This record gives sequence, C-alpha cells and structure tokens, in this order.
Amino acid sequence: MTTVLIADDQPLQRFGFRMLLESQDDMTVVGEASNGTEALHLIAQHHPDVALMDIRMPGLDGIETTRRVIRSGTPTRVLIVTTFDLDEYAYDGLRAGASGFLVKDALPEELLSGIRAVAVGDAVVAPSLTRRLLDTYVQHLPASPGDPTATDRRIASLTDREREILTVIGQGWSNTEIAARLHLAESTVKTHVTRILAKTGARDRVQAVILAYDTRLVTPA
Repeated sequence: MTTVLIADDQPLQRFGFRMLLESQDDMTVVGEASNGTEALHLIAQHHPDVALMDIRMPGLDGIETTRRVIRSGTPTRVLIVTTFDLDEYAYDGLRAGASGFLVKDALPEELLSGIRAVAVGDAVVAPSLTRRLLDTYVQHLPASPGDPTATDRRIASLTDREREILTVIGQGWSNTEIAARLHLAESTVKTHVTRILAKTGARDRVQAVILAYDTRLVTPA
C-alpha cells in the first residue's frame, strides 16, 4: 500500500486528488495540508511514501517545504505538482530535491503512475517536459570558470562509461534507449545507473539530471 500526503492550498484540488487516489486498491491518503507548515507536521507524523506537493501555497511554499523534507532525512519522496509545465518554480523544486514534477492537467493515469514510480524510488522524468524546463532555466546556474566536470568530485569518481551514461540521462534517455543506442543489456544499464547514483549521491534520476546540468555535461539545446 502506497501512502500519500496531499499538500495544496485549494480544497477542491485536494478533494479531487483524494477521490482519485482512494479509488485505487494500492493507495491511501494519510493526510491533507493547505500549506507547507502543515505538510511538514503531517510528514513527520505519518512518514508517507509520497508527498504530492503544490508549489504555490501561503506561508511556507512547496519549494522550501521540499527542501526541508529532504534535509530531514525522511524516506518520504516529493512529487511536485505545478499549474504550468514551464513554471520557473518547478525547476527550483527539482533542485530542492523533488523526485519529479507533473502538471495539474495531467491525465489521471499519468498522476497515478507518477506516484507509483516515485514511491518505489524511481523518478518522474518526462524527457520532453523536463528537458524544456531545464533548458529554459539552466541560466539560473552561477557561471563557473573553466570546466566544472574537471573539478567536481562527483564526476571525477565516475568511470568513462558511467560519465557517458550520466550525460545521456541528462539528455532524457530512458534505460531502454540507452541500452539500444549504446549496445548494452538493459540490466547492465540499470547497474550503471545504480552505481552513478551511489557515487554521486544523487537521490534519484531527476537529481542525476540536475547534476548533469550543474556540471555542464549537458548544455541547453
């Protein structure tokens, strides 16, 4: 059973999410929060598998709430929900440690599959959406003199193959695409991805994408 917390300042939105989630045999809603402060309290109390987090909430917003959830060390994973697919705050939410983001007009099955993916440790990475968002807002990154990959210890710890795979992860390739294009078994790709996450300290695939942009392994299209 996947436990979910809903954090959104709109009662009707929370009601809609709850109705959808509780129609599923494998999901249950453990609480609702109308702002970040309430969300943090409920997460500390219930330790849900997934927190469905709105960005724009009064008081403590979804970005700062996400940052505090990650810093707390709780196993709860955050799935950002935003109104617009290129909302500038979604990028900040991913950098704060969210495991992915969805737009509020996503199809019900997309929301459900996203929650299930996040709950088991995967990340919700829609390549077309995430790539556009990162390409648009990567300009927020501070300018780094020289080659960032030459000085970043996380990148230096990777083998050449792992660095290659991290690069294409940043470009939005799925494991299946990586396996086909690099002529590897998919199980081998999964092993590489696991090692990349462990060596770099990335919590999940989304954070690996952020790292690829931070270190300029991937540059805006």
